[in-house]
Amino acid sequence: MLKIFIKSITIIFVCTFMSSAHAGDASKGKKVFNKCKACHGIDEGGKNKLGPNLWNTVGGPIAAAEGYKYSKALIAYGEEAGTWNEENLDAWLKKPKDLVRKTKMIFPGLKKEEDRANLIAYLKENGNN
Repeated sequence: MLKIFIKSITIIFVCTFMSSAHAGDASKGKKVFNKCKACHGIDEGGKNKLGPNLWNTVGGPIAAAEGYKYSKALIAYGEEAGTWNEENLDAWLKKPKDLVRKTKMIFPGLKKEEDRANLIAYLKENGNN
């Protein structure tokens, strides 16, 4: 009985650790966002720059920032995928042109999984979704 209890506790601990290991750190994500802010703002009600304002991105509709002219390819992807979730946002941040081949976004992507997770945590913090 003790062995079963110890195994159960170990499994719970490992599962908890594994899920939190992939959870991002928003304060670190704010630093990663420095790579984005030349083209994107993130303030609620903020203006679009070269790229769209990213307020309320996570959980929000793809290619939907008011007043921003998106590529036809990203609009088509948005119609198919619907909203930005952590999975498709991670793929986008890793290499945008791999997710949407004809996007007009010129950013090459973030190679480090940790940077992407932290940036997604920061984006989540900056929205109501």
